[in-house]
Amino acid sequence: MRVLIQRAYKSFNLNETIAWIKLVSITGASQVFIQGLSFVGGILIIRSLPTNQYALYTLANTMLGTMSVLADGGITTGVLAQGGKVWQDKEKLGVVLATGLNLRMKLALLSLLFSMPILLYLLHHHGASWLMTIGIAAALVPAFFTSLSGSMLEVTPRLLQQIIPLQRIQVGANLGRLALLVISVFAFPFAFIAILAAGLPQIWANIKLRALSSQFADNTQKPDVAIRNQIFAMVKRLLPESIYYCISGQITIWLISILGSTTSIAQVGALGRFSMVFGVISTLLSALFYPRFARLPNDSRLLLKRYIQIQAVVVIVSGAVIFAIWLLSDKLLLLLGAKYAGLSTEVVLLIIGGGINFISGSSFYMCTSRGWVINPIITIVISIASISLGIMLLDISTLRGILIFNILVGLPTLVMHIVYGVKRILSTKE
Repeated sequence: MRVLIQRAYKSFNLNETIAWIKLVSITGASQVFIQGLSFVGGILIIRSLPTNQYALYTLANTMLGTMSVLADGGITTGVLAQGGKVWQDKEKLGVVLATGLNLRMKLALLSLLFSMPILLYLLHHHGASWLMTIGIAAALVPAFFTSLSGSMLEVTPRLLQQIIPLQRIQVGANLGRLALLVISVFAFPFAFIAILAAGLPQIWANIKLRALSSQFADNTQKPDVAIRNQIFAMVKRLLPESIYYCISGQITIWLISILGSTTSIAQVGALGRFSMVFGVISTLLSALFYPRFARLPNDSRLLLKRYIQIQAVVVIVSGAVIFAIWLLSDKLLLLLGAKYAGLSTEVVLLIIGGGINFISGSSFYMCTSRGWVINPIITIVISIASISLGIMLLDISTLRGILIFNILVGLPTLVMHIVYGVKRILSTKE
C-alpha cells in the first residue's frame, strides 16, 4: 500500500491538476449556460405549441437527427482521426478538412432524398395538412445543411483546443435562437416556424466557425484522394451502423409514431428535454477529452488509464443525473405545463435510458476518435436480438412500455462497446 501511495504521489502534478480543474470549470460553466439557453428555448416551444403541433415538431426534429447521422456516416469521426495525426500542420489539416466537407456534401444529398419522403408520410399520417407538411419540410432543409457544416467546422478548433472562442460562437448562436423563438412562436405557434427560428442562427455561427478554423487549417486546400480513401474506409465500416442507428437510436419515436398516438409523440418529445443535461456533459467531453484521447500515443497503459478515467466520470455523472431527476421529477414536470403532468415515472425511465446510451456513446466515441471501429455485423446482430426480445416481452404501444423497451435495447449495446474498447486498447502496440 505504501508503494502505491508513493507512486501516486510522484505521478501527481499539482500545476497540471489545477490547470485541468480551471479548464473544466470554465468550459463546464460555459456549456451549462449554452445548454441552459437551449433548454429555455425548448421549454418555450413546448409551452407555446399546441400538443398536435409539438408532436409534428418532435417528428421533424427526430428526422433531422436521422438525416444528420446518415449524412455524416462516420465522416466527422474520420476527419477527427486523420486530423489528430496532422493537427500541428496547417496545410495538411486543411486538406483533411476540405476532403471531409466534400464527402459530407455528397452524403447529405443522398440522405435528403432518402429521408424526406418518410418524413412527409409521417407528418401527414399524424394529421398535418399538405400545406403544413410542405412548410415543415422546407424549414428543415436549411437547418439540416447548416448543422452539418457547423459540426465539421468545429473539428479543427477542438483538435487545437480553441475552446473559449468556440464557446463564444455557440453562445451567440443560442442567444440568436432564443431571441428568434421569443419573437416568433408566441405570435405564430406552428411547428415550421419553430424549426426555422431554431435553424437560421446557425448560418451566422458557420461564418464565424469558418473564420476560426481558417486560423489553424488552410481553407484554400483541395480534397485529396489518399485522405478521402482513408476517411472513406472508416465510413464504409461506420455507415452500416449509422444506418442502423437511425432506426434503433430513435426507435422510441419511430415505434410510437407508428403504433401510438399523436399525444404520445408529444409526451416523448417533451420529456426528452430533460435528457439535455447529458448534452452538457457530452459537449464537454467532445470539446476537451475526445480530441485529447485521439492525440494520445499508442501506449496501451496510458490509453487504458485515460479510458477508465473518462468512463468513471461519465458513470458517476449519469448516476447523479438519474438520482436528481427521480428526486425532483414532480417539480420538473411543472416546467412543461399541465399538458404533461403526472408523468413522473415516465421521465425517470426516459432518463435511465438516456444515461445508458450516454455511457455507451462515450466508449464508442473514444474508440472511433482513434479510428477503431467495431465490425458492424456484430453491432447489428446484437441490437436486432435485443429489439426482438423487447418487442416480444413488452407492450410497446404504451408510453411506459416503450421507455422500458428503450432501456432493454440500450444495455447490450453498452456492454458491447465497453468490451470492445478495452479489448482494442489492450491490443495496442507502440
